[in-house]
Amino acid sequence: MSTNDQSSELQNGDANPQPDSELHLPEDTAIHSTNNDEGDSSKLNQPIQSGDNDIAPEGVDPKPQGGAEEESDKERTIESKDNAELPKEEGSRTFTMRELLNELKNGDEASEVSEVVATPAAAPRHSQESTKQHTEKNSAAMDLINSITGSDEEGRSRQRILTFAAKRYASAIERNPDDYDALYNWALVLQESADNVNSDASSPSKDALLEEACRKYDEATRLNPTLHDAYYNWAIAISDRAKMRGRTKEAEELWKQATNNYEKAVQLNWNSPQALNNWGLALQELSAIVPAREKQTIVKSAISKFRAAIQLQFDFHRAIYNLGTVLYGLAEDTSRTGGQDVSPNELYSQSAIYIAAAHALKPNYSVYTSALKLVRSMLPLPYLKVGYLTAPPPGNPIAPHGDWKRTQFVLNHEGLQQIQNGERATVKVEIPDIVSVSPCADLTLPPGPSICIDTIHGQIFLIADSWEYLDTWLDAIRLVYTIFARGKTDVLAGIITG
Repeated sequence: MSTNDQSSELQNGDANPQPDSELHLPEDTAIHSTNNDEGDSSKLNQPIQSGDNDIAPEGVDPKPQGGAEEESDKERTIESKDNAELPKEEGSRTFTMRELLNELKNGDEASEVSEVVATPAAAPRHSQESTKQHTEKNSAAMDLINSITGSDEEGRSRQRILTFAAKRYASAIERNPDDYDALYNWALVLQESADNVNSDASSPSKDALLEEACRKYDEATRLNPTLHDAYYNWAIAISDRAKMRGRTKEAEELWKQATNNYEKAVQLNWNSPQALNNWGLALQELSAIVPAREKQTIVKSAISKFRAAIQLQFDFHRAIYNLGTVLYGLAEDTSRTGGQDVSPNELYSQSAIYIAAAHALKPNYSVYTSALKLVRSMLPLPYLKVGYLTAPPPGNPIAPHGDWKRTQFVLNHEGLQQIQNGERATVKVEIPDIVSVSPCADLTLPPGPSICIDTIHGQIFLIADSWEYLDTWLDAIRLVYTIFARGKTDVLAGIITG
């Protein structure tokens, strides 16, 4: 993956970021600051790509978990789960890269070697010409694998394991060219080997490995079109190739291919916040290359992907942060060119909400800490969100539509509060009392996008000004509740109260 080339860029990873797993944010979404408390970190330009530790929880625990163990944030290029296999005569099990490396490190290599040279009893027959073609392809791919040495002892050890795995899958494919599991696993090996290329080596070597990995993913998905993990990892490989080409026409075509493959991965496995997050990142990168007339549509699509990822996993801090960065970029564009229904100030404020929430969920993550310093002043302090909603009169939730009034509401770490004539009004929702927050459709309510806040005391219905505005309120309330449920309310309180 790409390495950091600017000391002022926000880093990816945990407290000790891993620079080889980043997707760079387009330059026009940078947040520039002249007064940064931590020296040269003055840009918000590093969205976070999903890794294999971003696993969605079963749900949000309604009670604070102050002692909950934090998830590991070490990024990996390869992420997959075991695939349900279609019937076939024989083949290799589909591995994740972590499983593959652990098996080869800890397993009995002698038994693995015997597996490679064993002759299957029921391998399908293929013509000599077909076998020769596969042998030539295998030889070319093995030449690429063998050319990698690794930059240090750990890298060399890792590459020896990858080389062994490559031989294993090359042998399996020579015996059975229709073994889609072996093709998929070999693609993983090639993709991981590309990350193991010596930093002093020329980029064509890495690009050639990724290109060969893409060919293997292509073959595997042709044989088994339901391999959603193959589409996902294929999209990551294409994205890595696109990043090597800057903002060129070739890069544009590659980013389009990557978004298409992420779309296929999500269609086959809709319950994947990681795929949605990375799809949003690819769209974000594409938006920086396409003509200006196409940019706005692509940016809005990226926003929808990040938001969908968050709706699947409310504490998915990577997608939360990335949504903040793309909204900031949209605010920058709007302030320069206009043409948006939402004002730049409102977009800046929305951006700050998501970045503040990401920091509250992951307060020790230096990426979010630096970003928060740049956007905190864009929040409506001492609140997280301030805006207007239409509410019923006090004590009469089923009042005639004409009696509902559009009034100001404020949201902070404690709850949602109605403000009327400068004073606190009757509608008040304490965060610990919330059971659920959702959009609703009820003919008894006034026309417009409706919010239903289900609490332990009953339901509260409010009407937003627009569907887009509804989404921002839903996200904000859910994020504050999720922060409470994760035992991080004090962090959010510190952000908005100073």
